[in-house]
Amino acid sequence: MADVKAGLRDAVSRLNTEDLTISNVGISAMMHGYLVFDRENRQLAAFRTWKDTSTTEAADKLTQLFDFNIPERWSIAHLYQAILNKESHVQDISFITTLAGYVHWQLTGEKVIGIGDASGMFPVKDNQWHPEYVEKFKALTGIDWPSIAPKILVAGEVAGSFIESGKDYLFDNKQQAASAVNDKCVFCPPEGDAGTGMVACKAIAPNTGNVSAGTSIFAMVVLEKPLSRLYKEVDIVTTPDGRDVAMVHYNECTSKIDPWMERFEDAFMLFGFRVEKYELYDKLYEVALKREGKIALFMRDVLESAVADLAGGLRILKNDEKVRIDKLAGHGGFFKSGEAGRVVMSEMTGIPIEISETAAEGGAWGIALLADYVNVANKMTLNEYLEEK
Repeated sequence: MADVKAGLRDAVSRLNTEDLTISNVGISAMMHGYLVFDRENRQLAAFRTWKDTSTTEAADKLTQLFDFNIPERWSIAHLYQAILNKESHVQDISFITTLAGYVHWQLTGEKVIGIGDASGMFPVKDNQWHPEYVEKFKALTGIDWPSIAPKILVAGEVAGSFIESGKDYLFDNKQQAASAVNDKCVFCPPEGDAGTGMVACKAIAPNTGNVSAGTSIFAMVVLEKPLSRLYKEVDIVTTPDGRDVAMVHYNECTSKIDPWMERFEDAFMLFGFRVEKYELYDKLYEVALKREGKIALFMRDVLESAVADLAGGLRILKNDEKVRIDKLAGHGGFFKSGEAGRVVMSEMTGIPIEISETAAEGGAWGIALLADYVNVANKMTLNEYLEEK
């Protein structure tokens, strides 16, 4: 966690705080994972991120117990796996949270979390921890989940304000903090990167959603009604204002493309030609649309392989559940090289893909909007607010 603090301080130090007044703040970070603390606020185990997939046994058992899909990366899967592993620190757990929830806690002293981020820790229902599953987990383990988890808040609620130690956490010196922080500065609920990505793309209304395609790939589709049954390929989370979302997530996307680009780059270097990476990506993505020649067909296969798993998951929603998906807002590295990413994704999924002007800003822009929304939440819904922006 020292690296998190150092990184935040470095980012803030780059801002010209002499001309900056901070009136609202929001914290966004990667979802899921395992961050646990004792009663003295001491961290009990190394941070286990969403990439840690050592929780298969726990995830499978909880999925069966709840009849609700619990992915390996969710916080509850990490906790139960620690129990199954008989890890000694479990008995001392007083608080479990996400990365965004942790930073928010350090800055405000509040142990709270946004509903979207919460839904990637443990199932939720009606903007609270799902009561039926809370009881089942307590019967299984003896642990009362709400007593160790953050309090759930929804978009628009005030989630605290700076405490003095929070200012010290974020700023290098008190003078910088005093000049930058407005006395009435408030925080919005901390949120995960998936939810803030939806906000950045203005994709929180039913039958819309977004697709993030970078190193990993996931699509978020806002539902009109619950799915009829459990699907292992589909996770159920929520928007920052509490709407149910079907999430189709896979760990690899551009990570399937990049090794081939490196091979092309090495081949050019072997013959004494230096090609800039952006030129390599732009040209090879572009040729994939032509469907003529071996290189074009090869690149088409490479791009399609990067989104094939996602397309399969979305077909479940469209064909089996009859979910209407009017469009998806795309963002991430897969879409940065011309039109190829958008065209291939649209053809593979059968869903129109739109690239918004603010999509590239991702979570940072999304959480900034959520922080600003606190000012007008008593006057309009989050969707109405985003339509005005």
